[in-house]
Amino acid sequence: DDGLWHCGCLVPIGRVKDHWRTGLAKIAELLKGGGGFRMTCNQQVLVTDVPEGKKAAVQKLLDEYSIAHTPETTVSGMRRNMVACVALPTCPLAFAEAERYLPTLVGRLEGVLERCGLREEDIVIRMTGCPNSCGRPSMAEIGFIGKAPGTYNMYLGGDFVGQRLNTLFAESVTEDQIIAILTPIFGRYASEREKGEHFGDFVVRKGYVEPMVAGRLWWSLPKV
Repeated sequence: DDGLWHCGCLVPIGRVKDHWRTGLAKIAELLKGGGGFRMTCNQQVLVTDVPEGKKAAVQKLLDEYSIAHTPETTVSGMRRNMVACVALPTCPLAFAEAERYLPTLVGRLEGVLERCGLREEDIVIRMTGCPNSCGRPSMAEIGFIGKAPGTYNMYLGGDFVGQRLNTLFAESVTEDQIIAILTPIFGRYASEREKGEHFGDFVVRKGYVEPMVAGRLWWSLPKV
């Protein structure tokens, strides 16, 4: 109504790197005196308050520097919704990788999702390198907490908007075990989900995990 335009951009794991950094810097120069950036709680960035007269120029820069801002350029629904803490090598508390590793894991899971016809389905996946949980894995539909290098506890059943915590599903799993566990679940989700049903709600409805009804119970043993 105010004649201003806004655009959400994917910034994987919140790291603005390489040509994306150059492109966003040029957009910032273009928007001096009007418009700006907002950081989201999910490690993304919004280009905001773009006047109509500068919209085309901003769009040109987004395209020129291949800044992901459309369903086609954000690769997949899971990649759009991945969050991780910094973990190794920066954080001395981390037991396992998170920021550097989650895109690799998501890449393997994207292959499974592609085969199941779920590539564009938005699924929240989060990973943290230790139980301090700076990446908020407890609020993800699929969450991982590092226990040792290459080893994670896996949690399932959070809801898409973060109003229900997830539940411990498997302990001390490796990458190959994660793929083996999630592959048949994704297959069932593809064929048995209800209209508009998110992945976290599906795994609860199908009994993979009990719904987490109170935060004080989150550290308890799983009921699966």
